[in-house]
Amino acid sequence: QVQLVVSGGGLVQAGGSLRLSCATSERTFSTYTMGWFRQAPGKEREFVALIRWSDSNPYYADSVKGRFTISRDNGKNTVNLKMNSLKPEDTAVYYCAASSFYGTPVLKSEYGYWGQGTQVTVSS
Repeated sequence: QVQLVVSGGGLVQAGGSLRLSCATSERTFSTYTMGWFRQAPGKEREFVALIRWSDSNPYYADSVKGRFTISRDNGKNTVNLKMNSLKPEDTAVYYCAASSFYGTPVLKSEYGYWGQGTQVTVSS
């Protein structure tokens, strides 16, 4: 069982920045692709970004490309999401997740482990 603990989030004005972190004590962390998803009120949980275990290449949803940066530190078993130029439409609960799928998993169903959500609110 992979346990993921999310920290960060909060309230920020439009144009501001926030950083989310996701930590695990899982010793095989480096073998999981790590992803971030978000869910706004009344909407489905959607993919935001991932970083692959195989080559640490990132992949982003079009809506955040150029504004968000995902990174991982396999030595510290953490994955981070730096969010810049935040917009009100980025307001959502953000989740960290781990996938053992090979390739570029962008579907919720491809992730077997989830952290607790953290609220990000961007005011206009």
